[in-house]
Amino acid sequence: MKLRFVERTWLLKMKQEEKKVSKGYDNELQMEFDAISYNEGFARMAVSAFIAPLNPTMEEMADVKTAVSEAVTNAIIHGYGNVQGYMPGRMQCPRETNCGKVRMYCRITGDVLFVEIEDDGRGIENVEQALEPLFTTRPELERSGMGFAFMEAFMDDLQVLSAPGRGCKIVMEKKLGSAPWLEEEE
Repeated sequence: MKLRFVERTWLLKMKQEEKKVSKGYDNELQMEFDAISYNEGFARMAVSAFIAPLNPTMEEMADVKTAVSEAVTNAIIHGYGNVQGYMPGRMQCPRETNCGKVRMYCRITGDVLFVEIEDDGRGIENVEQALEPLFTTRPELERSGMGFAFMEAFMDDLQVLSAPGRGCKIVMEKKLGSAPWLEEEE
C-alpha cells in the first residue's frame, strides 16, 4: 500500500512536470481591471511583484514598471477617453463616464518577461505617427507624447497592434538579469 502511494505521488509529480514543460513558460499572470487612472498604480505593482522572484536590478524593475504604466495610461486616456484623475489639479476619485476594461497578460520564460496590455477602445488610426516622439492626441492634458518612446527605450522589444474602432494591443519583451555589470562579474 505504501508503494502504491509513492507510485501515485511520483506519477502526479511527473504529470505536473510534463504540464509545465508542455506549456512552454515558467509563470504567467492574467488580469483585467477597469480603465480608470487609479488602476495604473495597481498594474505597476502587480508586474513588479510578478517579476520579483527573478531578482531584477532596481533599474530593470523601474524600466518594466514605467513601460507598463505608460501602456496602461495610453489605454485609459487614448483608448477609452477616460481623463478624470489626469486633469491637472483634479486628482479626486473619478467616476469615469466611458466604461472599459484593460487586460494585462505577463509571462516569464527563463529570464525573459513578455507583457501584453490590451484594450477594446477606439484604436489608433496611424500607428507610425503615434510611435513618433512628442506626438499626442491630448495636448490639453499636458501629455508629453513620449509614452511609446519610453516603452521602446525601457523594453527590449515593442509591438503596437491597433486599428480604428478595434482597440489596441501593446506587446513588450524584456530580458531580465542582462545588465552589463552582471555579465562582467561572472
